[in-house]
Amino acid sequence: MSNKMSKPCNENAQKCVWNVMKYLSDITGKQIITGQHTQTMEQEELHHIEQVTGKQPALLGFELLSYSPNINYLDTDEECMTEVIENYGTLKRAWEWADQKGLITFTWHWFSPLGGRSKSFYACNTDYDASKAVMEGTQEHVALIRDMDVMAGILRPFCDRQIPILWRPFHEGDGDWFWWGAKGAEAVKKLYRMMYERFTSVHKLNNLIWVWNAPNPEFYPGDDVVDVISRDMYPPKHCHTSQREAYEELIQITKTPKLVLIGETGTLPSAKAIAKEEVGWASYMTWSHGFCIGEEFNTNQALIEMYQSPFAVTKETLPRLY
Repeated sequence: MSNKMSKPCNENAQKCVWNVMKYLSDITGKQIITGQHTQTMEQEELHHIEQVTGKQPALLGFELLSYSPNINYLDTDEECMTEVIENYGTLKRAWEWADQKGLITFTWHWFSPLGGRSKSFYACNTDYDASKAVMEGTQEHVALIRDMDVMAGILRPFCDRQIPILWRPFHEGDGDWFWWGAKGAEAVKKLYRMMYERFTSVHKLNNLIWVWNAPNPEFYPGDDVVDVISRDMYPPKHCHTSQREAYEELIQITKTPKLVLIGETGTLPSAKAIAKEEVGWASYMTWSHGFCIGEEFNTNQALIEMYQSPFAVTKETLPRLY
């Protein structure tokens, strides 16, 4: 395998970043870290996994959508408001997980920094132009930097406590469904690099592990700003494999060895197949709600097989990394 750890792209990265990256490198091809996305205070997904398997995921994902500064509460719909309201206050759960020394990843469905209605992270709900946002002097750029600075303030306490965060901004950036990907490769690459520069140089967020999340090489922002490469995938229901083809495609985006993750999945991979075939996924994260709860995508037996597999790292077997 070619995806052994390179050093963090941020030369000032905290020791906790080094620790996590080394651990991910050490288990690559041998085990996979179990992960689950949550987006409500109730964290029903976490409790479902506990109830079925008696164990917890080693990695917990948290949603930052309701922390977006520019949510349009006047022009919205019930579905959007339910999602926003249910997400309120969930950083408290992230802090609780950090206190337990679990691994954390953040997803930000970033509501359009300027204009937009309802779920304005979707391009169809906003006229916000990412190609203008990367141009200094535009109102789009001013709004973009404002939002970045707000989010940097939210992330700051995690840095101060030296809590490592797998930070996955501009996720699925090679798609046109989110505003950040709607204007193509050059815009999203510039957005990512602008955030990297602002968060590392201006805000000194040295606890972030920078995760790029798209398999299209045209969109890859560069080795100097990426620690981990990842992709999102939603395979057929109950199809538990190593996902080797998806892995092989993803690692073609750079010749530099990088750690490799499944950013999101609907269907659990097979920990046994990953280890047997030595496929280099270091972790996965199942998406929330129906992808985890119930048996439409993963039976309870499949969940038990994953969490009881010797090839899977759960919260109980995760070493203390920070």
